[in-house]
This record gives sequence, C-alpha cells and structure tokens, in this order.
Amino acid sequence: MQDTQNKDKKEYINALRAMYLKEPQFWERAWVDDGVEYREIGALPDTPPYPESNPYTRAKAELGEKLFYDPILSLSEQIACATCHDSELGFSNARSVSFGHNRALGNRNAPSVVMSAFGKEKFWDGRAQDLESQSLMPIENPIEMADSMQNVIAKLKASKEYEKAFREAFGGSSAQDSITPKHLAQALATYERSLMPKNSRFDRFMRGDSRMLRDDEVLGLHIFRTKGRCMNCHNGVEFSDHKYHNLGLTYYGREKYEDFGRYNVSKNPSDMGAFKTPTLREVRKTAPYFHNGLFPTLRGVLNAYNFGMFRPEPMDFQKNDPLFPQTSPLLKELNLTREEIDALEAFLKTL
Repeated sequence: MQDTQNKDKKEYINALRAMYLKEPQFWERAWVDDGVEYREIGALPDTPPYPESNPYTRAKAELGEKLFYDPILSLSEQIACATCHDSELGFSNARSVSFGHNRALGNRNAPSVVMSAFGKEKFWDGRAQDLESQSLMPIENPIEMADSMQNVIAKLKASKEYEKAFREAFGGSSAQDSITPKHLAQALATYERSLMPKNSRFDRFMRGDSRMLRDDEVLGLHIFRTKGRCMNCHNGVEFSDHKYHNLGLTYYGREKYEDFGRYNVSKNPSDMGAFKTPTLREVRKTAPYFHNGLFPTLRGVLNAYNFGMFRPEPMDFQKNDPLFPQTSPLLKELNLTREEIDALEAFLKTL
C-alpha cells in the first residue's frame, strides 16, 4: 500500500513538473478570490526596468553603489544605507526594527531593497511616490541618518572623489552643477534598481532547467498558486501586487505597538492598518517578517497564514469607531497539512 501511495505521489509530482515547464497559459488557473486581478509568476527579465526620467548608465549606478555604502550621508558619519540594508541579508538587516542616529529605534522593520525597480510607491506605507524621493528621506529622518540635505550636499562637494564621480555621471562643469539633491537621488535609485537577483533556482526552473526544483519544491510551487491562495497578493515576477492589505497587526489602541500603516498617508479609513505587500524574492534571507518584524522565522509566518492570520475584535468602546481596522477578507483559514507547509516553505526558499 505504501509503495502504491509513493508511486501515485511521484506520478502526481511528475505531472506538476511537466505542467510548470510549459508556458503559463497551460498551467492550472491560480486560486484567487473573485475580483482579484493577478499577474502570473515567472522568471525575472534580463534587466530591471528603469524610468525614462532616470535611465540607466553605468557611471550613475557605480556612483549610487558608492553612496549606498558610504556613511557620509548621515550626521554622525556612522550610518550608511547599507547599515539597514545588508547585501548578505537580502538587503534587509535581521532586526525587528532598525537602529538609527544615536541608537534611536524606529518602529518598522527595514524592508528589502531587492526588486526596487518594480512598483512605484515605496516604504511599508507607500509615503514615497517613487524610488528617487524614497532614497533621500532617510537622510533627513531624525531617527535614521538625522542629517540635513544642505549639509550632505556640502560634504559631497568638499570631496574631490565625489566631484569627479558626479561629473562623470551627470556632466556639469563644476561640483556646483553636478552635485545636487536631484542627482544624489537619481544615483542612489539607479543602483537600487539594479538589485534584482535573476539567477535563483526558481528562475532557472522557469527557464526550462527541470533539475533546479526538487519534488517537494515543485509541490510547494503548486500549493503557492492554488490551495495556499498566495497569489491573491504575491504575484508577478516580483511576487508582489504592490497593494496594501491589513493582516490584523495594527495593534489599534495599544500605544506602544500601534501603527496605522497606509492610513497615515491616504487618510482613507479602509487603509487603516494596511501595509504594502513585500516581494518574496530572497525571502529566505530577510527575516524577521512583517512591517514590525514580528515573526523571526518563515515557518512562523506560514503557520499564521494557515490559520487565517489575526482578526482583532473591537472592545465595547470601539464598536462605533469608524477607524477600527478590518482584517483583509482575502485571508482565510487554509487547512494546509504539515507536508504541504513543508513544501511551501521549501519552494519559497528557491526564490
């Protein structure tokens, strides 16, 4: 009997493998809720997209990389972009929330910079309209780099090395012309857009190398697209819909942990406690997870999704509060077995 079950399972996995090696139009349709528009997952393109307003040049990307790792952008000259976005950790930093100037603690987990080329609004709450504006905000944030733009530009202009690099990237006859906040933002954004891991085992499988995914990972891929309902939010080649969802983690009314998320930007009551869907690319490296770094392991995240996440109920004095956050209706109990969760976790680690 056991041999028969193993044979049937192997045949099922082989059929899934064969299906996913075909073009997406031949795949089983993803399990998503009515009204959800999704993009199919797949291999990343050879090059990331760059906007017409800030096209790629090698000089700009190299300057952006140098700036990204240089603490000159902070008041103390001890904090760089890379302090919170470590390349060894998927360009995140393994802390629930980050330390900033004078060891000040923020209130959100540092999101990965990987896949910055995709989507428009940045930060967990989308308060930056694009990557260029986002790249400058930490510089003047008092609990991050705590500097002023005027001071940072003055420091860069005083550097012969930076004067040469900015002129090579942007032209201009002097540091006065080439070293500007706009050019600083464009250089940082150009480098950050280049951070696209395009040779994952999943990508190689999608390009036709059937050996790149083990049987459990193929099963996990199928669960991701079907019973796991992950495609409701994590879709496209970047595995994000770039939308905002409430996962029940607002801590509404609890002063120490409360975070209104997207509502702080939009002032739309439906956005109360909603946060932007992060990419799942390199998710194996980017623990802890969620906007507040609540979960230290990927397995913990999957277990939480499996029971439907959190649905806080209002206290008596909150029942008529129009701003009381509502957990997304996309979240439902999944009833995944341990084997299915194992497979899903294994698949996510191939991204």
